[in-house]
Amino acid sequence: MKSECFEIKNYNSLINNGILFFLLLFFLQSNTFAQNTANTKSALDVIERLIGNRAKQFDLHIIENQNQDLFEVTATENKVIINATSNTSICYAAYTFLKDIGAVSVSWEGKRINLPKTWPAYSKKLTTPFKYRKYLNACTFGYTTPWWDWKRWEQEIDWMALHGINLPTALEGQEAVWQELWKAYGVTDIQLQAHFTGPAFLPWQRMGNINSLDGPLPQEWMDKKKDIQKKLLQRMRDLGMHPVVPAFSGYVPKAFAESHPNSKISELKSWSGGGFESTYLLDPNDPLFKEIGKRFIEIYTHTYGPSDFYLADSFNEITPPVSEEHKYEELADYGKTIFETINEASPKATWVMQGWLFGDNKEFWTKEATNAFLSKVPNDRMIVQDYANDRYKVWENQEAFYGKQWSYGYVHNYGGSNPVYGDLNFYKNELTGLLQNPKKGNLVGYGVMPEGLNNNSIVYEYIYDLPWRQGKEPVNEWLKKHLDARYGKTTNAVLQGWQLLTESVYSTKYWETRWWNDWAGAYLFFKRPTLKVTEFKGNPGDKEKLKQALDILNKEAKNYDKKNLYNYDLIDASRHFYSLCIDEMLMECVKAYERKDLKKGDELFGKIEKQALDIDKMMSGQPLNSLNNWLKSASAYGTTPAESKLYVKNAKTLITLWGGEGHLNDYASRSWKGMYKDFYWPRWRMFLQAQRESAIKNTSFDEEKVRASIKNWEEKWCESNEMY
Repeated sequence: MKSECFEIKNYNSLINNGILFFLLLFFLQSNTFAQNTANTKSALDVIERLIGNRAKQFDLHIIENQNQDLFEVTATENKVIINATSNTSICYAAYTFLKDIGAVSVSWEGKRINLPKTWPAYSKKLTTPFKYRKYLNACTFGYTTPWWDWKRWEQEIDWMALHGINLPTALEGQEAVWQELWKAYGVTDIQLQAHFTGPAFLPWQRMGNINSLDGPLPQEWMDKKKDIQKKLLQRMRDLGMHPVVPAFSGYVPKAFAESHPNSKISELKSWSGGGFESTYLLDPNDPLFKEIGKRFIEIYTHTYGPSDFYLADSFNEITPPVSEEHKYEELADYGKTIFETINEASPKATWVMQGWLFGDNKEFWTKEATNAFLSKVPNDRMIVQDYANDRYKVWENQEAFYGKQWSYGYVHNYGGSNPVYGDLNFYKNELTGLLQNPKKGNLVGYGVMPEGLNNNSIVYEYIYDLPWRQGKEPVNEWLKKHLDARYGKTTNAVLQGWQLLTESVYSTKYWETRWWNDWAGAYLFFKRPTLKVTEFKGNPGDKEKLKQALDILNKEAKNYDKKNLYNYDLIDASRHFYSLCIDEMLMECVKAYERKDLKKGDELFGKIEKQALDIDKMMSGQPLNSLNNWLKSASAYGTTPAESKLYVKNAKTLITLWGGEGHLNDYASRSWKGMYKDFYWPRWRMFLQAQRESAIKNTSFDEEKVRASIKNWEEKWCESNEMY
């Protein structure tokens, strides 16, 4: 009997212990699940904003891996399991899965979402050797984002996360900090109004190129951007991104320079050909340099929270004011002081600088000069963003920046100007060669830093897949999957059309036309008129193959709904082709009037006018790409009629006259509805009519007088209240 009792007690004890074990196991599993849910909430929110309730079928986990970013996706009918090293990697993994199964495409011009009822069986694991995937040029904050509210920024941050970006440039909201800083040094509100540029031109003030252009800067604008930056940084940090925020690079307001006559401050000559206000640069050996720089970061941190990456560019397209005798020593002092200022204000933070200057001014930035500038900065506390590899080979010429961390990439887009171009095979081959190059040094990052957005989205889709696929996938295989996801279906004919697009327009790494003969403008038609267009040697790419592609794609258009992104892409390729045609006709028309062949000139004049107006009408199919949309966005950002008027003038001036007396006009030219009809054609019409009149009267053509009258017309165009 005792034995039975003993057995029963032990049996009950085993049961109780078993229950405790399973309860403990359940608790641990529940706690782990809760922890994973909390850790991955920001990624889940991105996925949910993309695909709604189906996001509940995604089981997300962050895994530890200190060597490199990776992700693994496994899908069954009703479950998608993602293990990845960060929330950004999770988002990229989810987007990769959804693209691969042809269910989702996300681009600036729109989304296509068509989810299957159940998920197909799927398994993929990818790693990347790039710790950082960078994005956004300092200039983007003028050419694209001045009128962005939080809703638009939220969309962009989601886009970044889905494309695996984790090192975004984040420069909104800094004017509120500069305002507080300079007022503490006695600069008055009136003096700051004379210092700050208008909203669209702030990037170049921040980089020390200009002051006061098209200002003043309304307090309301500063306050709005301050609120947006708080939300923007919080969202980026939640996703595990590393936003690169501003730091002091030495530039001070004119009023500050005048009130500190005993400080060593250099007045720099006017930027980019002249016509701009002088800027003022504080010497790094002046004790005020560190004092101001540390105070800026203190105010910034108090306003926006701590950061670990700070952007400071002292010499963007500006020759450093150093003596020839002590050039290298003085350059070393600049680099040392900028780093120490950041380090003392934010220990362990990394100094980030744009590498553009080393390619843009290679005559000054010899190996010796660059090495000196970087020499007194610890290798692991700096990142040089070398992003002009579609134009320059800076990293190779500068020996991979002498041991410093650096990131590789491209500008691709200049000024928000949007000809159809890129070079998919070039990007692939460059990456493959880079990874195999034993001289690549301390390479930590990859990406694109466009000056403007909302164009050639295929380029960005491809480039942000490359760091994960590492060039192992043939372009045509990638293209097929991309088109299936973007359009929903891809026929052999459509694929053939796109292969021709790849060979004709997406085989051009840099659009030379946009900076031809020291005149900006994406096409000849977009440049301020001149007789010298007859010297133009031709646009990049293969126009005949582009026409073949269009013939195929136009025939296939009947198989796609009008709202399908297929039609967006068809409009893009078409307006590019017909803009190239206009360029050819312009040259012939100018030549005809020069030789007084009125019949031929008039015939071409009529064809150019018709083509320009037809393109303008065709661009109605891209409502976001319109002059009116850009101007309405600017106007709506104002809270008073005066603010709205200022913003609209900024918006008009930026994409046309720009400013100064140099060659920046038309730098930010846009292939938009409204621009063909209401800006580019009226200028050429004035020019050609004046040329024709000279031919009729048999008098010499006064080109300078006509160009001056056109400039006067441009100024009135920017001043007008017309919203086009």
